[in-house]
Amino acid sequence: MRKLLEKQRNLLDFTLSSLYRLRGKNLALIAVYTLVVFSLGSVMFFTQAIKNEAAIILQETPEIIVQRLVAGRHDLVPLDYVQKISRIRGVNSVQGRLWGYYFDPVTRSNFTIMSGPLCERGVTIGNGVSQILKAPRGSIISLRDYDGYFKHFTVKAVFGHNSALISSDLVLISEDNFRKLFGFPAEQATDLVVEVRNKKEISTIALKIAQLLPDTRPVLRDEILRTYQAVFDWRGGIILVILAGAVFAFLIFAWDKAAGLSAEEKREIGILKAIGWETTDILQMKFWEGLAISLCAFLMGTLLAYSHIFLSSAGLIKPVLQGWSTLYPDFQLTPFISAFQVAVLFSFTVIPYTVATIIPSWRAATIDPDLIIRT
Repeated sequence: MRKLLEKQRNLLDFTLSSLYRLRGKNLALIAVYTLVVFSLGSVMFFTQAIKNEAAIILQETPEIIVQRLVAGRHDLVPLDYVQKISRIRGVNSVQGRLWGYYFDPVTRSNFTIMSGPLCERGVTIGNGVSQILKAPRGSIISLRDYDGYFKHFTVKAVFGHNSALISSDLVLISEDNFRKLFGFPAEQATDLVVEVRNKKEISTIALKIAQLLPDTRPVLRDEILRTYQAVFDWRGGIILVILAGAVFAFLIFAWDKAAGLSAEEKREIGILKAIGWETTDILQMKFWEGLAISLCAFLMGTLLAYSHIFLSSAGLIKPVLQGWSTLYPDFQLTPFISAFQVAVLFSFTVIPYTVATIIPSWRAATIDPDLIIRT
């Protein structure tokens, strides 16, 4: 065992010195390799991190949202549905919500308008709305109502960055102003939110609501979470498919690098075999060479991807993965990397490179030393 370890240490020392002699070629390979790991790692880390953020935020959403459907489309809900749902055993509370979308033609942005417990002329706005309207706390914003007249509101507060993922485009106003702004009919709401006493009965109560009110559609919090996760997985998958071309190009590059040995490398292999090195020794040397390059590129690419996503706010891929909007949320992702993510990234990058270099390395190791030395 001791002799085996000593042999591997000597092989590693020789491999490192060989890599240093061809440092120009190897540095170019490491740079390309690092870029591939960085690209794949950035997509994987951002997708998982934003899914975790969405899961944390959605824990505060209502357990059941009741929507009314007319001809298969979302319609306003009569508030007398509140009394009917409240009589279902196990329901803790039922409330109507008022919310909608407002398009601002000046900034060409869509705002989410929602009613809340505010004074008549006060509003609370998201950080994105504050920036695009240049409206800090205490300033005045104007919104055109349903009849074409402008209504002026004082910004009482601005939501912080901690909630930017869901509040960036939000404008919170009073119920009366909401109904006046949109010409919203009385005794109707956008949807209803239901709280349940026993969390285990959420699906049962949702089924009872659907049976009691056939024109409604109960939406569970877990269903919303699964939808968000599916959307982020889909967007991340599209980018990974696009990057698959870059990965295959890199594998071709690695194969060409291993197969297209320079005259100096071939002469080195011939001399080593002439002085007594076995083919297995050559393959082990190539293995250590590939492992050194792979680990170096993998570690650098992973660290760069981590810095890009969690320290630089994922500036390169955030617009693609977080969605479409003029008001992109400005938020800091909580660092999160699992062992599974690292293992998947390792298998996508290091293992293919190793496989792509085994056969060419074996072919180089079986070359007749006399033929190489005479060349």
